[in-house]
Amino acid sequence: MERTLTKFIDFFYPPFRKVISLELFRYAACGGMNLVLEWVLYYVFYHFVFRGQVFDLGFIAFTPHIAAFVFKFPITFLTGFWMARHISFSGSTLKGRTQIVRYFLVTVVNILINYFGLKLFVEVLHIWPTVSYIIISIICVTFSYLTNKFYSFRKEKKS
Repeated sequence: MERTLTKFIDFFYPPFRKVISLELFRYAACGGMNLVLEWVLYYVFYHFVFRGQVFDLGFIAFTPHIAAFVFKFPITFLTGFWMARHISFSGSTLKGRTQIVRYFLVTVVNILINYFGLKLFVEVLHIWPTVSYIIISIICVTFSYLTNKFYSFRKEKKS
């Protein structure tokens, strides 16, 4: 599966060869595919699973937009990890267990950057929410690429 997907992504790489590395191109392609999957799953969960209604578990209730986020998260977390591990950063020599823990930590930091960044930009600096979200997204994508490349999926140096 990963070989087929990698070949598909690499097919579109030649026009970008002089601008970005193959690794960065693969990362962007995988991230884009995972983002589209997130949007689709969020829509399906919100409109068809929760039907815009509060999801009550008895001990906690979720508004439909939060329930859709919570339920799509483990799916897109795992697909994002799988693509990062097998396509974007396939040369990593770290054990899978180490990679997934580190990937999860990077994801948690991204969620915090989104939350506190939006609070700062929208509520303190009074920047429009959409513009704020775009700025935060650029920060998160850059942070994710660098931390995943040099931390979550780094290549161990041979001694």
